[in-house]
Amino acid sequence: MYNPQSLKAEEFISHDEIMATLAYADANAGDLSLVEQIIEKARQRRGLTHREASVLLACNDKEKTKEIFALAEQIKKDFYGNRIVLFAPLYLSNYCVNGCVYCPYHAKNKHIARKKMTQEEIRREVIALQDMGHKRLALETGEDPVNNPIEYVLESIKTIYSIRHKNGAIRRVNVNIAATTVENYRKLKDAGIGTYILFQETYHKESYEQLHPTGPKHNYAWHTEAMDRAMEGGIDDVGLGVLFGLEKYRYEFAGLLMHAEHLEAVHGVGPHTISVPRIKHADDIDPSAFDNGIDDDTFAKIVACIRIAVPYTGMIISTRESPACRERVLHLGISQISGGSKTSVGGYAEPEPAEENSAQFDVSDNRTLDEVIRWLMQIGYLPSFCTACYREGRTGDRFMELCKSKQIQNCCHPNALMTLKEYLVDYASPETRKIGEELIRKEIGNIPKEKVQKIVEENLVKIENGSRDFRF
Repeated sequence: MYNPQSLKAEEFISHDEIMATLAYADANAGDLSLVEQIIEKARQRRGLTHREASVLLACNDKEKTKEIFALAEQIKKDFYGNRIVLFAPLYLSNYCVNGCVYCPYHAKNKHIARKKMTQEEIRREVIALQDMGHKRLALETGEDPVNNPIEYVLESIKTIYSIRHKNGAIRRVNVNIAATTVENYRKLKDAGIGTYILFQETYHKESYEQLHPTGPKHNYAWHTEAMDRAMEGGIDDVGLGVLFGLEKYRYEFAGLLMHAEHLEAVHGVGPHTISVPRIKHADDIDPSAFDNGIDDDTFAKIVACIRIAVPYTGMIISTRESPACRERVLHLGISQISGGSKTSVGGYAEPEPAEENSAQFDVSDNRTLDEVIRWLMQIGYLPSFCTACYREGRTGDRFMELCKSKQIQNCCHPNALMTLKEYLVDYASPETRKIGEELIRKEIGNIPKEKVQKIVEENLVKIENGSRDFRF
């Protein structure tokens, strides 16, 4: 039985409901009158149900698809403006006891280099990330109770937050680690993490169990119910995601939106972020071995349909994707991207030797952070290193209330300008700084409140003169 208010995985992610949804979408995808009604509802900026959004995803009418893309771009602008938040992943350890068949960290892989960073190695990596200009990290580890216990993660978070190098500081640490207990989520909350991120990989239970044949991750319910335990543990910003290519994409799309609906129904707060990774080559993993891969056009439509179905959520694209693909989906709803990323354990402070490959997946966008920043500005976006909402307590339902009312821009736009100014003064190349200074002068005029505009102008001068970390 489908019940979005249930705390049982197979009830809030009901296989029968997903199959009924896909049948409904197939039966109605050609009903352009219904499609237009759904698009008109989406124009109200209040989101869509998983069934409504599935109809749009299944609709192949070219004109309606153009409408969907245009609406997704406008909704992104309405909620997030032209800001794009930057972050970098930091892999602490790739020791793992699971047998996930799509991940090179699987326990049977005997030729990948196994690594676990010491606190001193973490310190060097963080300084290198700070020297690039990063302020926000996403911590990653394999699941291994012996090598990567929660105490190791907590110690690493403490180390990261303690480091001040020149004008650098990591102001927000998001965490992507395996499903754990309510007690451990409380510990992560007390450690000051931002968002807890956990990719479902696939919502199809039978496929999930086949793809995770051994290890604690084999337990579908434990993994799928993790966000509820995280919420119980006090973490009110959580991030969802599936690994597109493992299962039929329309099944995953419906399951992902059902999970978002479940979080809203039970906790009153939907996902803070949704990630959309596609399976990529990595060490002994060949993506062509999985027969559910999706092309760039389908991928773009998935992004657009998620954006209009869950208008308030942040959407993340990583360096798994090429620069061209990333640019395309930026226009369709993406609000956060990584830049200058390494998916190996270490590699920021010193390049990893080829014979010691420890990467989780191959990076398709190898540009430096400075090149990414310059590119974003050249195509009309405002790069942001803002972490103010998390540090000012604007999380969970408080953030969602501000975001859904579109009031969050009163804080985010000025904060983006001030954090960009920090980057330009401290880290940017001369060419990037020139483009950035011109952009800031232009964007100041878009701050609606004269008082706020004046404060920002004063703070920009202070940043130029050495002060840091201003925020609304």
